[in-house]
Amino acid sequence: MSAAAVSALAAALGDRLCVDPAVLAGLRADRSGHSSSESPLALVTARSVEDVQATLRIATEHGVPVVPRGAGTGLAGGAIASAGEIVLSTLAMNRILHFSAEDRLAVVEAGIVNGDLNAALAEQGFWFAPDPASRAISTVGGNIATNAGGILCAKYGVTREAVLGLKVVLADGRVIETGRRSIKGVTGLDLTALMIGSEGTLGVIVEATVKVGPLPAGGTATLSACFPDAASAARASLAIATAGLAPAAMELLDERSVAAVDRFLGGDAGRGGRQRKGGDPYPELPYADLHDQHHGQGRPRAWLLVLFDGDDSGVQADRARKILESTGADVACTDDSIEGEALLARRRAFHPALEAMGSVLIEDVAVPRSAFPAMFAEIAAIEERHGVTIATAAHAGDGNLHPNFVYEPDGSGDVPPHVWDAAGELFQAALRLGGTLTGEHGVGILKRRWLADELGDDQLRLQEGIKALFDPQGILNPGKVF
Repeated sequence: MSAAAVSALAAALGDRLCVDPAVLAGLRADRSGHSSSESPLALVTARSVEDVQATLRIATEHGVPVVPRGAGTGLAGGAIASAGEIVLSTLAMNRILHFSAEDRLAVVEAGIVNGDLNAALAEQGFWFAPDPASRAISTVGGNIATNAGGILCAKYGVTREAVLGLKVVLADGRVIETGRRSIKGVTGLDLTALMIGSEGTLGVIVEATVKVGPLPAGGTATLSACFPDAASAARASLAIATAGLAPAAMELLDERSVAAVDRFLGGDAGRGGRQRKGGDPYPELPYADLHDQHHGQGRPRAWLLVLFDGDDSGVQADRARKILESTGADVACTDDSIEGEALLARRRAFHPALEAMGSVLIEDVAVPRSAFPAMFAEIAAIEERHGVTIATAAHAGDGNLHPNFVYEPDGSGDVPPHVWDAAGELFQAALRLGGTLTGEHGVGILKRRWLADELGDDQLRLQEGIKALFDPQGILNPGKVF
């Protein structure tokens, strides 16, 4: 059946089909650090909705699994492909199909990169607010598939809040359009919300109607604060949240993360660090001003970045600074946008910095903001009990934490059992504190074993039933989530 499917794809799609072993080998992994043992059957690089339809019709006819894939930047193994599977890439579908300033919306293809979309919108004085830390490389379709969050969620919400409607190709090749372009609309069940975060298990997202807004007026003010430990920084972030302030971003790096990012980015010539290249997404950091006064001497400390935007950014930053200083933090502030963006780039470098250290199990849990300090205490206890190294970055404005387990692979190259045991305790701790297994990365293959712990048996069966309704043959991203 597989050979017949490939022959049919070749006849229908021509050069959009690739069976080059070297290319297929690269599809065994995403950015989660995990890979499948064998390469997939073929790659289809769709250039149109019709290409996606043809691929899924042929796959359904021959009973061949399909793995939807965008930029491959996922962190939960959701886009990993294996033997006998067709990878269906939407990366070449990267156009802006429509923009309306009056309706404050844009219609885009799934493969457009977040940063490219915002660069185009900025020319019109608008922007797309969802900002994964990977915006320079991640696609809008992939963000929708995982309901990605990111740096600006505290003020602007997660991806779900910015999606009005979707065009989706179902497993048998049919196309449905969900949602609407109007601000209001409650006709029928909300299939748009159902598709967001479905990780390619219900259909292939090919187009999205997204909300856009005018670029924030006024300037920005960025606070850089250092603390003796992550728990102290977490308590300070909670104080800002309860004071009624509205930061656009509030990001936390624990002590291990600060050290890793500093090593990765380097700094002035005497510090070494990596070679910088043209188009480097991590600009030189303002060591002489905000960075050195915090981290230039002694051991690394936990770091909290708080960004305000809009006409009252300076007023809010001044209030936040007083709150942070009252907690004993070492605080600096800048209203220079270039310096502020350099500090944000430091936060965006967290995942690359950890990857540069070796093998990393990248995790993603979220808890209510009130439980944020307690979750850091749980992480520290897990690290000590299991003798593992955990470096944590967090979206402090919304309680989403990214604990990263740095480890030496076992003999087979897999994550050692004691690291999985520690991760299991991490998930249970998040659930115990009223949180969730994943705030934005998705379930993929990494967290499916713990899915029932959060959902319970009844809800899990309902969700499996929905999957079966949309995908009766089970060909869409098999083995992911469920």
